[in-house]
Amino acid sequence: MDGSKRWWALGALAVALLAFGLDVTVLSVALPTLAVDLDASTSELQWFSNAYTLVLAAGLLPAGLLGDKFGTKRFLLGGLAVFGLASVACAYAGSAGMLIAARAFLGLGAAALVPLSMSVLNALFPGADRARAIAVWAAAMAVGIPLGPVVGGWLLDNFWWGSVFLLNVPAVLAGLVLLAWLVPDLPGDRGRRVDLPGVVLSSASLVALTYGLVEAGDRGWGSAAVLGPVLGGLALLAGFVVHQARAAQPLLDLGLFASPGFRWGAVLATLASFAMMGALFLLPQYFQAVYATDALGTGLRLLPVVGGLLVGVRVAEWLRPRLGARVLVSTGFVLMTGGLVAGTATGTGDGYGYAAVWVSLVGLGLGFALPPSMDIAMGALSPGRSGVGGGVLQAMRQVGGTLGVAILGTVLNAGYRGGVDVAGLPDDVAAVVRDSAAAGVQVAARVPALLGSVRESFVAGMSATLWVCAGFALVGAVLAALFLPRQAQDVAGAESGHEFVAG
Repeated sequence: MDGSKRWWALGALAVALLAFGLDVTVLSVALPTLAVDLDASTSELQWFSNAYTLVLAAGLLPAGLLGDKFGTKRFLLGGLAVFGLASVACAYAGSAGMLIAARAFLGLGAAALVPLSMSVLNALFPGADRARAIAVWAAAMAVGIPLGPVVGGWLLDNFWWGSVFLLNVPAVLAGLVLLAWLVPDLPGDRGRRVDLPGVVLSSASLVALTYGLVEAGDRGWGSAAVLGPVLGGLALLAGFVVHQARAAQPLLDLGLFASPGFRWGAVLATLASFAMMGALFLLPQYFQAVYATDALGTGLRLLPVVGGLLVGVRVAEWLRPRLGARVLVSTGFVLMTGGLVAGTATGTGDGYGYAAVWVSLVGLGLGFALPPSMDIAMGALSPGRSGVGGGVLQAMRQVGGTLGVAILGTVLNAGYRGGVDVAGLPDDVAAVVRDSAAAGVQVAARVPALLGSVRESFVAGMSATLWVCAGFALVGAVLAALFLPRQAQDVAGAESGHEFVAG
């Protein structure tokens, strides 16, 4: 495959991944409308998100296995087609139950799209080109995250709620046509056996862990609804590891983790995802509680995260041949730490300009840290293991991001609930105020004296949360400096003989 066509194929992947990034946040814009139009309960609103998240977690490793066995391209196209059809089903769902089912199928499509797109990158871009390709891959998904509320908010203002799901369809159609044309057939290993016990154990453990962590954000860590799934998920994960060590043809070759590149690249990509999801969890609530922004305004205020990330990706790409991945990734985590620490000084009277500065610094650090970490991890994978290996990497990032939201949500809630002044309010109203800052702001519309306490308590909780997030980023800086290889192994290039011409 000639060099220029490879980069066009990467552009096609970027278009398809934009749909995935948009879907990460666009649902949050539509939830208030869905609650009314579909008469959805609070539990059903949660399941609109959870159905997608749980199926995504369950499907990552099996999708990678199927791509490695039967061919990456066909399953990538199949996953993208499922994603598009499920988006249409979401748009025209006539009830809450139908929307939950459609969101589950959307997660199934995403489970194939994300790891197999990484597998394509590993096959088409060996050597130094892979680092640039992964940077584009990461940026394509990241751009969609703030655009979801921006475009979704505009659509809700002008059309019906289903339009926010149809937003995916043009990107999916363009991706299908371009990928079918530009991506070569990447044959799989049809002689490879499917490790069914491994598939069941891996999927069940990831579902249980993800469910427990999602519930921890709402119920607290001491709840049986949290401890049961988390402990059960850990037990299943231990069973999965034992089975993989004994299986003749395991789903996951545990020898991958013997490679310093894969082990530390995956760990650091997970820590970067923890920091990113933590920031994206906090910032919309901050903008809505303190600046009273709507969904569109919130999305616009998130753009500095992506702006910083895109600048970071570009600068890191230029610096990496000179400094190596170890220096870049550790520097990225230091930048994230600095941005997060700066955020702890945010006050209720500060304008948006200060928030934009520290948020941009966090994004810049992500651009330095995340793509090189993923490149180091993917460099340890042969083409025949790229699907499952990419699934493992994405599963770790998925659990890391979910864990980040759960831990940081607990810290935020403790800080907010411990500080908000509900004295003199009826018990039922006080309970609503203590539930969240968004609810407190709504009550403050009728009790204006409450607004200052709500905002100050939220910012105090946010400050504590950012300190925790900064601590994890600092750990990432230390681990990168001590253990991350300077350059990727490039197993794919060695096995293929660098058959792809550099572009």
